[in-house]
Amino acid sequence: MRYMMIVLVEFYPSWLALPREERRKHAASLEDIIQKYRGQVSVRFFDAEALPGKEYTDFIVCETEDMKPYHYMWEEIRDSAPYTKGYMKIKDVIMGLENAFQSYESDMLNLDERH
Repeated sequence: MRYMMIVLVEFYPSWLALPREERRKHAASLEDIIQKYRGQVSVRFFDAEALPGKEYTDFIVCETEDMKPYHYMWEEIRDSAPYTKGYMKIKDVIMGLENAFQSYESDMLNLDERH
């Protein structure tokens, strides 16, 4: 079963106050963490600050078939400097399972899978 999480994050003004080169170094450190889980967790970034986001500035779409590497990746991100220095915070996570009803019907009700 495939899981999708939309992680709503907020980057604070303290992040924007950093020189761009320092922000790039921090972003590279986050990218290094994400790359460790490549092949297990798909990650895509979206900037939402200039659009009507209420309590978030960016969102991150993550997809995986195994929640363990997803969880471990976020544990490492939460231990990273951008998070621990208060430059960003996870505001909310929207989570879903792709076509979960079909798995239920197949596994629990022994119905043929829809095409």
